[in-house]
Amino acid sequence: MSLKIKSKEATAIINSLSGGVVPRIGVQHITVGRALEIEALTEALDDVKNGHSMMKFWIGDFGSGKSFMLHLINTVAIKQKFVVTNADFTPDNRLYSNDGKALVLYSSIMDNIAIQTKPEGGALPTLLDKWIEQVVSKVAIDNNIPITEIRDEKHFGLIQTSIMETVKEVTESGGFDFGVVVIKYYEGYIKDDDILRRNALKWLKGEYTTKTEARQDLGVREIVNDINYYDMLKNFSRLFVSMGYSGFMINLDEAINLYKISTSTTREKNYEKILTIFNDCFQGKVSNLFINIAGTKEFLENSRRGLFSYDALKTRLETNKYETSTYRDLAQPVLRLTPLDHNEIFVLLNKLKGIFDINYGVNIDINDSDIHQFMEEMFNKPGADEFLTPREVIRDFLNILSILRQNPGANKASLISEIEINDERPNESSVDNIEEL
Repeated sequence: MSLKIKSKEATAIINSLSGGVVPRIGVQHITVGRALEIEALTEALDDVKNGHSMMKFWIGDFGSGKSFMLHLINTVAIKQKFVVTNADFTPDNRLYSNDGKALVLYSSIMDNIAIQTKPEGGALPTLLDKWIEQVVSKVAIDNNIPITEIRDEKHFGLIQTSIMETVKEVTESGGFDFGVVVIKYYEGYIKDDDILRRNALKWLKGEYTTKTEARQDLGVREIVNDINYYDMLKNFSRLFVSMGYSGFMINLDEAINLYKISTSTTREKNYEKILTIFNDCFQGKVSNLFINIAGTKEFLENSRRGLFSYDALKTRLETNKYETSTYRDLAQPVLRLTPLDHNEIFVLLNKLKGIFDINYGVNIDINDSDIHQFMEEMFNKPGADEFLTPREVIRDFLNILSILRQNPGANKASLISEIEINDERPNESSVDNIEEL
């Protein structure tokens, strides 16, 4: 197999998949069986580029490839000049709260911002620096000032005015404080004042917990909080587009943690927030924003705790009644990830063997016949139909390759015959027994 893959990507793929998680880079090299979904995604990205907004729900069983799909979406979007980011829902963060949990989610979103030159995240400072350079160059051209002189302190007022004008154009809520903070970032940028730059970034990322501290450090009266964080995300979306990017994509995984919220009122408030964002996207109230949420079938369809327990969402997210396993509608908001078939898994394992060899500079003695034997052993085990997930298949295969690499004398047939199937699925139904407060 001839693979064109960077060493960094090969290492990320092998290390991540061996640990049971999705690699942050290189997922395009291990993509199989998702051609229709990628085609539909590409069409949706074109719509968002043209000023529309989109919200998609990626639904599948545990281990079916939801997280992988979100990372693949990232890769496709970055190549089309989107600013992308990802975050996981956890018991400590959510879309709605009054105790800081929504702000934690916002901070995670801002921390993980990625662009083509920084695909692993942490790109917010790079984007701000780029935007400031664009503003500075424009001011120099508009005022016939040599680019070598524009950073002189005497021209600071012109740049400050231009920054505020741009911010006013791209912000609707919190624009004044947003502009002041960006100007503070600019001051730190041209004066090499790292503390001022860090404080400005701290505010933009929602890391100030008190208004007093923000006022002392930056001279602003407001901070990002549980109530206004969504407005800030929309402001950033418009800012990124003004810089020349196609749009802002936000990918949110592990939505089962919203389903698990024990207090029904709080859970409904989170679903209400999803409804607000959904309506904004499809009613044209926000532009160039693409939000993806990944969750299980229970998170979507459970009539007591899932999204379908909220009638306004159920009517919007119910499956097209004319869709079948043969005729799929990939333009609807909910996309259900079907399991990979055996042929697709074979192709995937073949790819992984090649990437493993490249990563370690070896040629493990595993051929197509051995891969078929491995698959037959796994899929014929008791419980395979019910419990086996692609994650477990991949991890066991890489574990065998790892043993053979470090122990050339090991018997591969014996290793394959020792495969065991375990139920790794979380017990989602158990949350139904949690007392509602």
